[in-house]
Amino acid sequence: MHYPSRSKLNKKLLISDLFGIFILPTSTGLVVEAFQGNRSALVAQSASESVDLGEATIASIHAGFDSGDLTCTQIVSYYLDQIEAFDGVVNSLLYVNSKALEVAAQLDTQYESSGPVGPLHCIPVIAKDNYDTADMPTTAGWVGLRDSIPLNDAYTIKRLREAGAVILAKSNLTEFARGGTTVSSLGGQTLNPYDLTRTPGGSTGGGGAAIALNFGVLATASDTGQSTRSPASANNLVGIRSTYGLVSRHGIVPVSFTQDNTGQIARTVRDAAIMLDVMAGYDPGDPSTAFSLGRIPSSYTDELDVNGLQGARIGVLEDFFGTEDIHSEVNAVTIAAADKMAEIGAEIIPVTIPNLSALTANLQVGDIEFKTALNAYLASREPDIPVKSFDDVMQMGGFDPAIVSSMQTSAEFADLSSNQDYKDRLLRRNDLRRAVMKVMAENNLDAILYPHQKRLVVPVGEDQVERNGVLSNSTGFPAVTFQGGFSSPTETAPIGVPVGIELLGPEWSEAKLLKYAYAFEQATDHRQPPVMDLTQAALQTLDVAIEDEISTSRQDGLLQALKDLTQGNRI
Repeated sequence: MHYPSRSKLNKKLLISDLFGIFILPTSTGLVVEAFQGNRSALVAQSASESVDLGEATIASIHAGFDSGDLTCTQIVSYYLDQIEAFDGVVNSLLYVNSKALEVAAQLDTQYESSGPVGPLHCIPVIAKDNYDTADMPTTAGWVGLRDSIPLNDAYTIKRLREAGAVILAKSNLTEFARGGTTVSSLGGQTLNPYDLTRTPGGSTGGGGAAIALNFGVLATASDTGQSTRSPASANNLVGIRSTYGLVSRHGIVPVSFTQDNTGQIARTVRDAAIMLDVMAGYDPGDPSTAFSLGRIPSSYTDELDVNGLQGARIGVLEDFFGTEDIHSEVNAVTIAAADKMAEIGAEIIPVTIPNLSALTANLQVGDIEFKTALNAYLASREPDIPVKSFDDVMQMGGFDPAIVSSMQTSAEFADLSSNQDYKDRLLRRNDLRRAVMKVMAENNLDAILYPHQKRLVVPVGEDQVERNGVLSNSTGFPAVTFQGGFSSPTETAPIGVPVGIELLGPEWSEAKLLKYAYAFEQATDHRQPPVMDLTQAALQTLDVAIEDEISTSRQDGLLQALKDLTQGNRI
């Protein structure tokens, strides 16, 4: 089963897919219910009459195997049906793995003979399409690589498969991961399932939207600026940016060898921690991971505790709150989260970092390093890859307009050894590291809390602004973003727009950060799946899809048909 690229070159496909949204659920045995937002997931009747796979976790799926209520083939079939029925609304995926059911059948056979393969037995994973996969193209969202399949998996994809995961699909991303809005020349624009007028964050917004909509259980991400944590925040999920060197980046299309990091996205803290267990560790292909030796616990789930915040000293970073009306909803959610942490045992200490604006200015090195990093990656790909260098990529072109400027900027950088501005940026990163550790030491802090983004995720067509990812991406310190709550409901956001809060700590403090996030999660239960008005979703998708050559009368007929099909339905 190949899922065609949903690019702006394929608008007719979108129209046919749009009708498939409402026709396919009946033909595949799925049930679409009309209701007012109390649940959004479909029940996989074809899998089991007794198991609702909506919001499934690793533990609940494995419990279904243990009880005999589920098989891997049923699990994978359910998620494939979810994708086929509903991805036409949000446009989150580029490819679906044609071998997914074959892999599921093999896992069923292995389970019957010897039990689970590993801790992720038959867990469906959505891979960001900058991770190399030997069974699907790896494109970074660029049309120039649309048919290019690597010879080998990325190191972390290999680890996930060895743990039993099914790599179900490849997700859309901001092209070459060069921004925060999830739009690409190959995939077009991905929409936020909580508010279809907004972006899903980025650059891993395709994976974020997919996990929010239960198209899989886990998603791989990459985070050069905040590309794991931004989609987690915008899609009511958990995202981890780990300590630099904890997880291999080998086999992932790079932006910056200084700032790049892998990421884990899940609906729950425990699932994100299990995913980190599998992905972390030394890989000779990424020498930075040598620093992880002796730093990895037996499991990042070991310290998860509903009482984990008792006695914790959490600094609330006042510098990362906005002061205008547009910031009020995010501020209110974050302050309420800090109050809740205090209620369940944490000591909350307001803190500031002197001269933080100056310390965080002009630190990013992605534009400068991208050309050198991409050249090294392309040299490692299959012999018949259509481009061999950054210059080849620029000559072929075809980029989405959103990244043209950054690509042109990177084209100007060649010899990094003679670039004084670049050297100064690297040195100033150490100034920020010291400043963060100084405020933690002076206040005896266990972690620092702040909103991941000062304002709500932006509407489609605008640049992502006022994100607070710099404190992690420019220090190498780990950060975990998780569900803080929602803004007020609006006509386009029936339950509000998700607001993610972030905890940051010193190097190698992932287990502690996850413990705190877990305690907050268990005390609040802010995770809610999207509630989409199908009429609104269908009409918005149709508005994108209709081409000029379709007559006005035909457009009117399509609109009426969609209204008739979706009147009053929410998913």
